[in-house]
Amino acid sequence: MTKLAKNTICLWYDGGAEEAARFYAATFPDSYVGAILRVPGDFPSGKQGDVLTVGFTVMGIPCLGLNGGPAFKHDQAFSFQVATADQAETDRYWNAIVGNGGQESACGWCKDKWGLSWQITPVALTQAITDPDPAAAKRAFDAMMQMRKIDIAAIEAARRG
Repeated sequence: MTKLAKNTICLWYDGGAEEAARFYAATFPDSYVGAILRVPGDFPSGKQGDVLTVGFTVMGIPCLGLNGGPAFKHDQAFSFQVATADQAETDRYWNAIVGNGGQESACGWCKDKWGLSWQITPVALTQAITDPDPAAAKRAFDAMMQMRKIDIAAIEAARRG
């Protein structure tokens, strides 16, 4: 048996845990699908053999997807924040999430088709909004506030003034 992580993020899905885990594994580096637990017997909202949980890792973070049904939905109180190195990486993750049935939001946030929130955050954005020059940081922050997917060139232009 594989050694279990001491602390794992458990994410509740309405039947899409395996599909989500496979999407994350195909999209992000250092990500993979692990153990899949199938229900050993029938129960009120499912039948023997249905996927109950999926162990998976997203960019090195251990997770457990639980097919718990429609009772709970993901919201922005939990998100994965992905630091990207450049515009190409930013575009790749953003487009993968939004292009696979997801939804754009503001300031680098988007949701995947299962309702899980992601912050696709270029390192250049973090550097710009923490610039030691308060005026430069504010210009970059104000530019970010107008964006959905982060445009690094526009952030850097705003930072320079």
